[in-house]
Amino acid sequence: MSGPRDYDEDDVRVRPSRRGSRPRSKDRPAHADALLARVTAVDRGRYTTVVEQDGPERIVVAMKARELGRKGVVVGDDVALVGDTRGGPDALARIVRVEPRRSILRRTADDTDPVERAIVANVDQLVVVAALADPQPRPRLIDRCLVAAYDADLDPLLVLTKADLAASADFLASYEPLAVPYVVTSRSAGAWAGLELVRERLAGRSSVLVGHSGVGKSTLVNALVPEAGRATGAVNDVTGRGRHTSTSAVALPLAGGGWVVDTPGIRSFGLAHVVLDRIISHFPDLEPGTASCPRGCTHDEPECGLDAFAASGLAGPSGVARLDSLRRLLRARGAQSGD
Repeated sequence: MSGPRDYDEDDVRVRPSRRGSRPRSKDRPAHADALLARVTAVDRGRYTTVVEQDGPERIVVAMKARELGRKGVVVGDDVALVGDTRGGPDALARIVRVEPRRSILRRTADDTDPVERAIVANVDQLVVVAALADPQPRPRLIDRCLVAAYDADLDPLLVLTKADLAASADFLASYEPLAVPYVVTSRSAGAWAGLELVRERLAGRSSVLVGHSGVGKSTLVNALVPEAGRATGAVNDVTGRGRHTSTSAVALPLAGGGWVVDTPGIRSFGLAHVVLDRIISHFPDLEPGTASCPRGCTHDEPECGLDAFAASGLAGPSGVARLDSLRRLLRARGAQSGD
């Protein structure tokens, strides 16, 4: 049996006194000299940004500073950078501040999920891309995207692809009362029809493209920004669904000015965060009719005052059709978030 151990000064552990420790300050540096940048991509905690200040425009990769805590940073955010902002493969800056957002497009996993997921910030136009065939269009998903656009105060634009495979007239007739602007495109033998109209709609604006997989969203982005090199794929012959090719959102500058954000294909668009009253504010011809609605009216019940208002002609000659379209969107908010 061994004897008692001999201790020396290396075995002594001194714990700092609570009184002697310097208390942690709650004050944070103002970072007045930080450079403004725009987030163009997010990948596993690394943020690709574009800096236009303090020298030529350059790409700077950054990480989020600890002081931001759980504050999310998404594509489109305007952020403040400090540290190594020279750019280049060996430079890494820090995001120390997220500037106030002008807009935010959000969705939830489904209509019961309380957790909102930000898709993109600071855009002013939501472009819903849908194929007329291969895969077949999904009107309920399109309606949900329109609801999300109205909720975020974004201008909607409907871009229909693959018009060489199916006619667009019947499909567009159901959206005519909503007065949603649209562009019909097709691509045959490498030549695009309607592409220049899309360019005109996007020029000088910040737009986000949303649609389910296989509709030709990334193909469209590659035509608009040839150097983008976004991955494209075919539609599954068995399921009729597109394969996910884009795995993350990315913001790309347009040659004529403005930005376009390509997003991964979606198969559901939850709207748990949407307040239904906000939707009707985007129908200014119908909104005055809500004055005669009962308290708590859902605008889709027998006592709704909008029926008499639309039938009276006060909402214009297309009032009844517009009311039907409004109610279709309201029902989309309560339907399943998938097909």
